Formats: sequence, C-alpha cells, structure tokens
Amino acid sequence: MLDGFDLTGRIAVVTGGGTGIGKAIAMLMAKRGADLVLAARRVEALEDAAASIRAETGRRVEILPTNVTDPQAAQALVDGAVERFGRLDILVNNAGRSSYSGFAKMPPALWDKDIALNLNAAFYCAHAAFPHLKASGNGAVVNISSQAGLTGTPGCGAYSAAKAGLQMFTKVAAAEWGGAGVRVNCVAPGMIATELAQKSWAKTGFDALGSATTAFALGRPGKPEEIAQAVVFLASDAASYITGETLAVSGGPGQKGMIDTD
Repeated sequence: MLDGFDLTGRIAVVTGGGTGIGKAIAMLMAKRGADLVLAARRVEALEDAAASIRAETGRRVEILPTNVTDPQAAQALVDGAVERFGRLDILVNNAGRSSYSGFAKMPPALWDKDIALNLNAAFYCAHAAFPHLKASGNGAVVNISSQAGLTGTPGCGAYSAAKAGLQMFTKVAAAEWGGAGVRVNCVAPGMIATELAQKSWAKTGFDALGSATTAFALGRPGKPEEIAQAVVFLASDAASYITGETLAVSGGPGQKGMIDTD
C-alpha cells in the first residue's frame, strides 16, 4: 500500500518554493521521486533551495523566478515547466504571505495585495496548469491555505479572507475538474516554525514555545516538514479518492474548557 506515496516520474511545480514550507514540500516530493520546478520572486533563495534538493535527492530541479500575481507570468511558469519536462502532474500553490492591519486602518491597496498573492495567484496558476494536469492522468493541485482561513485572525483580515476564498476555490475546482481526472485539495497550516517565523518571533519577543501555543491540543508550533507530509499525501495516489477537501495541519483545536480536567 505504501506504493501509493511514490511520486517517481511525476513533474511538480511548487510556488513559493525557495524557502520555508515551500522548500520543505519540494524536498519531500523529490525524496519521493518527483522532479521539480521551483518558482518564487527571489532568485537567490530558489538557487539555494534547488542546490540543496539536488544534492540530497539527486532529482532534477529547475527554477523559474516568477511573480505569480501576474496572470501572464503564471502562464509563462506553467509553459516553462512543460517546455523543460514535457508534462506537468502536480501543482502546489504555496506562495503566500500576510500583511498586518485592522480593517478600520487598512488601505485598499493592502487588501488588494493580500488577495492577489493568497487567492488570485492560485487561480492563475491552476487555470494555466489545468490542460496539462488533465493530460497527465494523475493531475493534482494542492493549495496551501491557513488556519486563518478556517477561523479568521484579527489583524490579518485580508489574509484570512483570501485563504477562506482559497478553500472555496478548492471545492469548486474539484467539482468542475473531477471529470477530467484532476484532483484539487487544500492544506491549512497552523503556527509553523519556519526560519522566517522564528526570526520574527525572536525579534518581537513572541512566545511561540510557551503561552502562545497553550491553546493548541499538541501544545507546540508545527514544523515545515509536517506540512510537507500532508501535501505529498494529497498529491499522491495514496489520496486518489480524495478531492475538494481542506486538511487542517494545526496542532489540533483549542482545548480550554469550562473546568480543569487535569
């Protein structure tokens, strides 16, 4: 049964693939046999990620610096991947980032920025990829949402709205594309200890290992590799009868009740 997790022979595009969760997803996909195209804006991060993945796995990894908020650039990314590898089997829409502002003080441009990166970009890439995913016979899209898209996060309202929209895009795309053999699923990470997050926590004094995680059932932040495992599962044949779903990888729901149960 473990053969279902094998990605040998599959070609995957991972957006936001140069750092953090995206890099962890790409690394695990390569370990499971996939060849990859990594996309992000920063060339240096892409080159570093590609080099480390090649060195550790021996897989072929190409980079295509891309601003996925531009629909023409998203199309060029997909076209470039197919030009290099001849096919496309998996798309991981991981590119995303949150701005911080309450709604009352939020400039419209900030709202537009978060919606563009966290929602529109996924549509642009998936729309461009669909014909190739259909031709694959094993086509899979995995969108990376957030716990904020499930519960909402005050101060990150535009990001929360965009990620909730991404989850609905997942459902509707799955319904529309299932007949073509293309599965579309979503992973919603909680608080994940990426390198960037840890630097931010250290700078602001955020207690990610203490009081900030006491509300989580597992009582700790997650690791990028734990998100990668969920993504690889949903992209693989092990999830061949799963589509239109959002899988929360967030350490569990809050467990504070009305009485002390210890």
